[in-house]
Amino acid sequence: MKVAIFDFDGTLYKNETFSLLMNHLKEHPEYGSRYNRFYRSILVPYIGYKIRIYPESKMKIQMMQRYLRTFAGLTENELTDYFAEIANQMNEYYNQKVVAKLHEHAANNVYIMIVSGAFTPLLQEVAKDFPVDKIIGTDVPLINGSLDMHKNIDHVQAERKTELIYKALQEKEVNWENSFAYGDSFSDLPVLELVGNPVSVCPDEKLRETAVKNKWEIIE
Repeated sequence: MKVAIFDFDGTLYKNETFSLLMNHLKEHPEYGSRYNRFYRSILVPYIGYKIRIYPESKMKIQMMQRYLRTFAGLTENELTDYFAEIANQMNEYYNQKVVAKLHEHAANNVYIMIVSGAFTPLLQEVAKDFPVDKIIGTDVPLINGSLDMHKNIDHVQAERKTELIYKALQEKEVNWENSFAYGDSFSDLPVLELVGNPVSVCPDEKLRETAVKNKWEIIE
């Protein structure tokens, strides 16, 4: 079995999901009043990251954790509706070259995966428009059908992505040499190196250097 693994932010979706999450909350007719409290809560980790005393990975976890806590009291169905609203805003911002690759792989019976640090309910809404076999994202903790405010998220990034990919495919016989992976950031390198056909998409500087050195395909 061949697989094709797609990162989401900066790869399948051209932009950064978290910026859209923030703007949607700020302008939301029902939840917009919660934005200022959320914004104040992320200032310390964000400033710490900017002055390089707070690791980027830790900052991202804190921002996503605090974003979820903004929705205290919401049910799973209400959260699903909220993420569906955001997914609908993404439609015109997909990288069509990458979308074409996804459909091409699916037509060739390649097992399609989206692996991202974005919230899983958002990715599930996005995947309704694509032939996706497996989604790996940052799960929203729930208890009794509502947001669990006491459980921390397991943010999917860097090496954690490869761990979850292996776990998801452990009962399948994968032809890694003839499989594909798509990513835009040097942090995607652990996933890109899993396969024989890594593809960098509008890569950052470090990933571009690696892609050029190794003669990987680059989608601009």
